[in-house]
Amino acid sequence: MDVRLLLISVLLGLSRAQIDVNECTKASAQSCGECIQAGEKCGWCTDEKFLKQGEQKSTRCDELDALIKKGCSNASIENPRGRVKVDKDQPVTNRTKDGVKLKPDQITQIKPQKLTLDLRSGEAQTFPLKFKRAEDYPIDLYYLMDLSYSMKDDLENVKNLGTHLMKKMQTITSDFRIGFGSFVEKTVMPYISTTPAKLLNPCTSDQNCTSPFSYKNVLSLTEDGSQFNNLVSRQQISGNLDSPEGGFDAIMQVAVCANQIGWRNVTRLLVFSTDAGFHFAGDGKLGGIVLPNDGKCHLQDNMYTMSHYYDYPSIAHLVQKLSENNIQTIFAVTEEFQPVYEELKNLIPKSAVGTLSSDSNNVIDLIIDAYNSLSSEVILENSRLPEGVSISYVSHCKNGVSEKGENGRKCSNISIGDEVTFEVAITAKGCPSNGKSETIKIKPLGFTEEVEIVLNFICECECHKDGIPNSPVCHFGNGTLECGACRCNEGRIGRTCECSKDEVRTEDLDANCRVDNSTDICGNNGDCVCGTCECKKRDNPEERYSGKFCECDNFSCDRSNNKLCGGHGRCECRKCICDANYTGSACDCSLDTSTCLASNKQICNGRGTCECGQCKCSDPKFQGPTCEICPTCPGVCTEHKDCVQCRAFKTGDKKDTCEKECGGLNLKIVKKKEDLPQPNDQPYINHCKERDANDCWFFFTYATKEDGTIEVQVAEDLECPSGPDIIPIVAGVVAGIVLIGLALLLIWKLLMIIHDRREFAKFEKEKMNAKWDAQENPIYKSPINKFQNPSYGNKGVTL
Repeated sequence: MDVRLLLISVLLGLSRAQIDVNECTKASAQSCGECIQAGEKCGWCTDEKFLKQGEQKSTRCDELDALIKKGCSNASIENPRGRVKVDKDQPVTNRTKDGVKLKPDQITQIKPQKLTLDLRSGEAQTFPLKFKRAEDYPIDLYYLMDLSYSMKDDLENVKNLGTHLMKKMQTITSDFRIGFGSFVEKTVMPYISTTPAKLLNPCTSDQNCTSPFSYKNVLSLTEDGSQFNNLVSRQQISGNLDSPEGGFDAIMQVAVCANQIGWRNVTRLLVFSTDAGFHFAGDGKLGGIVLPNDGKCHLQDNMYTMSHYYDYPSIAHLVQKLSENNIQTIFAVTEEFQPVYEELKNLIPKSAVGTLSSDSNNVIDLIIDAYNSLSSEVILENSRLPEGVSISYVSHCKNGVSEKGENGRKCSNISIGDEVTFEVAITAKGCPSNGKSETIKIKPLGFTEEVEIVLNFICECECHKDGIPNSPVCHFGNGTLECGACRCNEGRIGRTCECSKDEVRTEDLDANCRVDNSTDICGNNGDCVCGTCECKKRDNPEERYSGKFCECDNFSCDRSNNKLCGGHGRCECRKCICDANYTGSACDCSLDTSTCLASNKQICNGRGTCECGQCKCSDPKFQGPTCEICPTCPGVCTEHKDCVQCRAFKTGDKKDTCEKECGGLNLKIVKKKEDLPQPNDQPYINHCKERDANDCWFFFTYATKEDGTIEVQVAEDLECPSGPDIIPIVAGVVAGIVLIGLALLLIWKLLMIIHDRREFAKFEKEKMNAKWDAQENPIYKSPINKFQNPSYGNKGVTL
């Protein structure tokens, strides 16, 4: 079992060592630029004399504390750090400033607006973003309606939507515009009937319907609500064959045709009203349409002209275009299709679903409620990140609520005038291949404002630009002296570029890496590079080989208490160099004698010597860490009991010879034991408790003063045991006898009852099993006689 436990602990230690691998040394960086890309904790030592014999160039790259321990000064460590610079930071504003109503592009709701980040690999740069909802912010609302035949009764209620909605929206904003569009389906089979009569009137003969169409922009965004009512009242219902409608084609055109629709850089709302499902990418194949939707505007005379040419857009494509154009979508659908559009809402950020009544008479309340829901939530999104760059958010919303992860992107229940803060952290891993700056943008969904962030990547150290080409330090100019190390020219190798790959034979170089012509190259602890040993690296970055032939290391020294050099020295070339006040091969012998001081301030109590911080007692009777324990010696309490008793109480074995034997005792009498000195009152004191001939306890202290004199203090009051109380004892005995008697009587009575019941049961059983004799009475004579006529067939006759 012990062996298994030891094996498990070793495996756990190895796993922890693998987890704690130093990313700086693991990178084997050959330059300062490579080093700082390995991790945010990595630094590069630029001191030209830093490397010891046999150490590789990559030894210059390590964690800062490790470099300092190895002898590199702070001034010689290259450790560039990233930073955040705010380039534009206009304060957030309301719609009205100094009594003047600002234009939409003059309103600021998020700050700062532009930043520049210097990113070092692995180091996160964090900055705050503040968002505040502006009062009276302009709104553009586009009402997109399904005009298939099933929406006939809904069209009647929408005809007066413009003026009614204008009045309602006045409570939210004074700058409101409204537009209207309609859609049916792609104008190809099997979505509609292509017979000439049905193309003119897709409904039944008694119904007057307009020709089918894909999408029509009826009214661009306008401030005139009456114009909305006028144009919408002229619209006619159309028809199609299948139940799903071509609404996605219409949404795509509304999103990308900003000029035709008339979108401003304000809050953009798209109300999508239908009582059916939707076609999406791939459904166009039923009509022979295979080209994917191109996401571009194809409106001519306010009609979508490419519905027969391009397939329906995918949901992901719609999400992209709606987000790019800052459009928030409100799905006003009937109860039957609400679950479908709820699922769609989960895929489209900043969208809402409202339940439309069968005739759309609640559409205004639906729009107001959906707008309030959308505007009370802020969700941040960022543009595509460069390779190796990650971003994280922490939100600080109302009432001190903070969230991380995906929830860190958003805050809910925000009212007008509320200010919320987001902490944004951007981290780069490595350096992009081109090393150029990148730009990303962060914006709140549904708003046109955005934050521009320029990312600069720290790919090289500051000392890189001070490199000396063809430096004489690099073997007569065969390399560039850069950040304290040589970067060799093409074809040169070695720590100082002293060798050419083509001029020297490998056998000649290896001979310089052997000790006394031995067969081991670099003692099997390194590689021979250009005739010089470059020692191998250990898995533990704290352990390393060194020396001309890698014959030295800093981890093979003697250990004490499972610590290298006892934890009181450093290992150099397999030998411990001990700290002050320590000696020995494992630095486990302390020269400090403070641990050997006894309570009387003498080293080892004067009965031993202090060796390596521990007492070795010379008197075999004494033991303990300071030679103060003597198990075979009588205690001071017992030793002075008789003298204290005779001096203080005139009793005891020495009462007759008290003056002679105990006269020299320095005695002091106090009243109570509580008046005796306490343990902290004197440096060395014994508290004693002894019993006299009358079984009474007396108390005294025995103390050795600093001048060596002995003082005894005795408590005058004794503690004598009190006699027994007879009455409770007698009462207890009598009560015990009575209780025992009652218990015995109860037991006897119980046994008798059990015995009687058993006997009665036995009697009843025998009574039931009794069998009476059934033989005839000997004096009984039967009244029947039997006679036989000898002449009648030998048959008897009974009379």
